[in-house]
Amino acid sequence: MIRFSAIIFLVAWSNFILAADRVTGKMFATRSEVMAPSAMAATSHPLATQIALEIMRNGGNAIDAAIAANAALGLMEPTGNGIGGDLYAIVWDAKSGKLYGLNGSGRSPRSLTREWFEQNDIDKIPPFGPLPVSVPGAVDGWFMLHDRFGTLPMTRILQPTIDYARNGHPVHETIAYYWGKSIEARAPYPGFIEQMTIDGRAPNAGELWKNPNLANTLETIAKEGRDAFYKGDIAKVIGEYMQANDGFLSYEDMAAHTGNWVEPVSVNYRGYDVWELPPNGQGIAALQILGIMEQFDVASMGFGSADYIHLFLEAKKLAFEDRARFYADPEYMDVSVARLVSEDYAAKRASLIDMSEAAKTFPHGDPEKLRDGDTIYLTTADSQGNMVSLIQSNYRGMGSGMTPPGLGFVLQDRGELFDLQAGHPNSYEPGKLPFHTIIPAFVTKDGKPLISFGLMGGGMQPQGHAQIVVNLVDFKMGLQEAGDAPRIHHTGSSEPTGESMTDGGTANLETGIDYEVIRELMKRGHNIEFAHGPYGGFQAIMKHPEYGVYIGASESRKDGQAAGY
Repeated sequence: MIRFSAIIFLVAWSNFILAADRVTGKMFATRSEVMAPSAMAATSHPLATQIALEIMRNGGNAIDAAIAANAALGLMEPTGNGIGGDLYAIVWDAKSGKLYGLNGSGRSPRSLTREWFEQNDIDKIPPFGPLPVSVPGAVDGWFMLHDRFGTLPMTRILQPTIDYARNGHPVHETIAYYWGKSIEARAPYPGFIEQMTIDGRAPNAGELWKNPNLANTLETIAKEGRDAFYKGDIAKVIGEYMQANDGFLSYEDMAAHTGNWVEPVSVNYRGYDVWELPPNGQGIAALQILGIMEQFDVASMGFGSADYIHLFLEAKKLAFEDRARFYADPEYMDVSVARLVSEDYAAKRASLIDMSEAAKTFPHGDPEKLRDGDTIYLTTADSQGNMVSLIQSNYRGMGSGMTPPGLGFVLQDRGELFDLQAGHPNSYEPGKLPFHTIIPAFVTKDGKPLISFGLMGGGMQPQGHAQIVVNLVDFKMGLQEAGDAPRIHHTGSSEPTGESMTDGGTANLETGIDYEVIRELMKRGHNIEFAHGPYGGFQAIMKHPEYGVYIGASESRKDGQAAGY
């Protein structure tokens, strides 16, 4: 009979053996980093990664590769993105030695008003159907990136996806799972079942998926340019379809669209400059979290400790109260972004944290003092030193369900994120940019590019960005380890759509957090749930600061791949 003490010994020894398989001994590490001398791509789908590498091997640069990979993901992972959605990107341009930001989000229909919702007794924009549809900005974003930085013709860049759309590709396991969960809510809307299912069902894992309609759409875009999408027959089909199905998005809305080049915003976190894009996205929430965290000695707390997790949760709550009150279309914001991410404001917000007790509510910042005036992520890097951080989404996975005939893609439902109360910066208005969740990120050190990274997943994104940076900087993890480490996902904060935090929200802790830590967090007043995601989809590329080679990492919770040459 085996003694209890012997069982303890065997468990401890087995843990040691498992940890010994990993260079650092960290139990959560899934694999080593990927390294390559000339180019790297990291996406949420292996075939998209290979397409990106193929583009760079054949004379394209990182920007060309990012566009090609994004197009492929729209076909291969429609559960997260597609040309019916929006796009954001941060580009490190090696020639000029600086970062460029692209806001490729679309505006609300000009014929729909907040008063219309009031007159029809609608107090919250629904997630599906025609009402949440806004102008899709992704295709325009591709061409803005290409016109400024691209090298290969768009016909060459989009051809791999066109071929896969015609000939088929095997659907991966995670994507097949989410595809199956996406159908019921969207089935009532015209065109979805016909174009985005196989006889009313999701494709099985390993089953070939073809989308000839999308192939035709991409071929038209490749040959005729962005105006084919926004001013040609594609735009006309979208406008006529929406009008026929009680929608408001029109041909005129499509024709008027343009994205915007914006200046990335940064905070310095213990010597590293962390970059995000300004609102209408939520990127600066990650910077606000980091600004608050920097007021504390996080490294001494240790990864996975009760003090660290408590501090992170409280910092997140504080940042998200400001997110709910202030983040919006920049033309409507009544606070300064520079002030929101400033060091002295971070210190003031940090002073509200009680390390012994979880807050049930937090106030947003003082506007008088502040007033100064489901998604995919991919990253690519080339032999010239260019690096791209790109994120693209339909918002709720497969979007609104509105699927225009013959085009092969679903329109996004990003307009759901507008608030319908009068006077809020994010209140619905015609021709306005909605609050956005998708955010790319970048890290520089001493003015040189270091890391291009992102982590998809709605409100998880700024939380994930901050955790990745803390893992790298405070806890000295490697790039893959920083993504593999168990994550914290807090829900229940106040939202830009009007909901308020009243009970402190809920901390969802991924498997791997010690039970003694969990008990201590509960003693401090945190509401805890276990392994209830989403925890995000991480991809990253690092340029080695000493050797100059690229290091790649890919999310272990998804189907993706980092690879290079």
